[in-house]
Amino acid sequence: MSTHTRIRKFNTKETYPNQSLDNDLCQAVRAGNTVYVRGQIGTDFDGNLVGLGDPAAQAEQAMKNVKQLLEEAGSDLSHIVKTTTYIIDPRYREPVYQVVGKWLKGVFPISTGLVISGLGQPQWLMEIDVIAVIPDGWQPPAGG
Repeated sequence: MSTHTRIRKFNTKETYPNQSLDNDLCQAVRAGNTVYVRGQIGTDFDGNLVGLGDPAAQAEQAMKNVKQLLEEAGSDLSHIVKTTTYIIDPRYREPVYQVVGKWLKGVFPISTGLVISGLGQPQWLMEIDVIAVIPDGWQPPAGG
């Protein structure tokens, strides 16, 4: 039995038709009791960008994605141990971190933040990836 569960597999050929790519990826991997979530942006799982030009709105959608992926993996936001946040402009730090902070109130993860020159698509203003755990014996609340 594999200890790795790959969640929401996809191929970049369909995801990024404007680029010549052919990579098999997934949105999250559960490896034992650890969950690794791929960098999430302001795009929903149907491929619709939320918040064009608005870093806070993109962060809100990214965190919705993170929450959903963690739940699909058997964890939740309260079990995040590390976040890495990427922004393309230092002025976006405050609006993005306010949104992330709202979603992770009381969680106290370790955090790395980077200002970078760009992300995979020009309309993306921020990205966040997380690592979470599934504590031994933990069960998600009934009803999600």
